[in-house]
Amino acid sequence: MSEKEIILRYGFNPHQKPARIFAKNGTLPFTVLNGAPGYINMLDALNSWQLVKELKGVLKLPAAASFKHVSPAGTAVGTPLTPALKKAYFVDDMEETPLMAAYARSRGADRVSSYGDFVALSDMCDVATAKLIYREVSDGCIAPGFEKGALDILKAKKGGKYLMIQMDADYQPEETETREVFGVEFEQKRNNAVATADILKNVVTKKKEFPVDAVRDLVIATTAIKYTQSNTIGFAVDGQAIGIGAGQQSRIHCTRLAAEKADRWFLRQHPIILAIKWREGVSRADRNNAIDLYLQERLNKFEKETMKSAMDKVPPQLSYDEKRDWLKKLKGVSLSSDGMIPFRDTIDRAYESGVTYVVQPGGSIRDEDVIQACNDYGMVMAYSGLRLFHH
Repeated sequence: MSEKEIILRYGFNPHQKPARIFAKNGTLPFTVLNGAPGYINMLDALNSWQLVKELKGVLKLPAAASFKHVSPAGTAVGTPLTPALKKAYFVDDMEETPLMAAYARSRGADRVSSYGDFVALSDMCDVATAKLIYREVSDGCIAPGFEKGALDILKAKKGGKYLMIQMDADYQPEETETREVFGVEFEQKRNNAVATADILKNVVTKKKEFPVDAVRDLVIATTAIKYTQSNTIGFAVDGQAIGIGAGQQSRIHCTRLAAEKADRWFLRQHPIILAIKWREGVSRADRNNAIDLYLQERLNKFEKETMKSAMDKVPPQLSYDEKRDWLKKLKGVSLSSDGMIPFRDTIDRAYESGVTYVVQPGGSIRDEDVIQACNDYGMVMAYSGLRLFHH
């Protein structure tokens, strides 16, 4: 492979051959250290790298992302893990570093969706993070570098085929970007808007103050949705995304999807779920699937058998009221929207999942209805004036 061009295994699908990536001018800004990249691998790598680089630049904390099909399943910065999260993320037996915690949080936001992810790390991959990546089902990792021990660990993954990409952390692309669709060239200025605390200056609700943690979480949610297929709503709390509703045609469906993911993230920390005894030899992926089934309202015969095969003893199903009582403890959640919120239904649903802080572009003909909904629930909302559609 030259530094100017890399031949890919295939395009979006195996029948789309040949496929390649290349630099129009100069050389590619990264080096493939191990493995053979595919087209989607590289889209995930380059989108996820931008996300973690921006988070690290704004928040000055190690950042990680777990990407699937060119959208983040989760993203986070390296805040310490609570005992409940360590158990819920299956990392209570592992060494924790800030970067490892960032990836554990990214992977743990939606562990079912993160299966077979592409990992992005803002900092040099350390041994603790490499050990976590090694034991998860993952297709590849992009980072500005890899410690020698981390490189050795990951080179042994997937029978020596695990994809590792070392990114030039100083690389800056040109201001104008192009793409081709059906033989037609598109050109636009690159989206170089960066989410900082400045997007929260225009507060439009009765309550005006964003706590420091909420500012951090709104930056995380907003940066995440910038690199998520639109329409998008993102929920974040405690330094990590906990629910991302991506690629929906209506904003309320984005909100419902993000909220449901946030609810499941929090329900995974319920004492009954943390206390589940697993049958010997059950993989983490099978545990994730079993928990996901356990949290469903209704199961068919096959799903029941699948759940039973993973658990030593299936606990009594949590009732609707038990779930709601637990979810009432989820508070201080931040929400970011990549486009204006057109109706108050987004706020009504978000409130049920603990949302207290909101940022959105504003500009709907029903802005006053949305502001009133936030005031009804005691939320703080700012208009960023910044739309972040991504396609």
